[in-house]
Amino acid sequence: MDAKTPNLIPAEDLARDNPIRIPNESAEYRAARTALLAEEIELRRHIERVAAQRRALPPGGLVTGQYRFEGEAGKTDLAGLFGRHDTLITYSYMFGPQRERPCPMCTNLLDAWEGNAADIGQKASVAVIARSPIDRLTAWKAERGWRDLRLFSDLTGDYFRDYLGLTPEGEEVPAINVFTRRDGTIRHFWSGEMTASDPGQDPRGAPDPAPLWMVLDMTPEGRGADWYPSLTY
Repeated sequence: MDAKTPNLIPAEDLARDNPIRIPNESAEYRAARTALLAEEIELRRHIERVAAQRRALPPGGLVTGQYRFEGEAGKTDLAGLFGRHDTLITYSYMFGPQRERPCPMCTNLLDAWEGNAADIGQKASVAVIARSPIDRLTAWKAERGWRDLRLFSDLTGDYFRDYLGLTPEGEEVPAINVFTRRDGTIRHFWSGEMTASDPGQDPRGAPDPAPLWMVLDMTPEGRGADWYPSLTY
């Protein structure tokens, strides 16, 4: 049990006392489901502990680069991406000028974020940044039917290079970064740094920021290892 939360009821007890029963389930199924429920409760608690540890990070590095972006409203700097908020969430979109079409995996994630962008925007600013020209990004935004996501072109490529959007070899990779602005000072707060993966898995965060995979993880087939979303069906 977490020493910081000594009053938590043990997960095994919560699972044992769970009153839910499914029609026609066997005793074998209920025993296995109760054991799984205890693990799910522990996972939820672990997610909460990780989120608290993330929030408690010390101040991150000062942002010193002179980054330049272009959005639908014109050119701006990193400070301009914050808008009215003091927290900025950025996604480095794999849609550089060398690509005929954007990354399907990135696009699937952003489809889901689009559905929540207006809600997230009540708490923090969200900016999707790519290396393609803004005209190309706005055309894709219209084709995709996105309304609330804000897309920006990285005019110099410096932002992608500094904040994990490019490998040392110059290949695009997806990257999530969070920045803060306190008393006019902009600092980096957090990045998704889980680039290493366990055997048989793609690199991904925990929790996974893409709802697609979390839903598939609830199925008997799971997410599988040989299927990825497409841009069209």
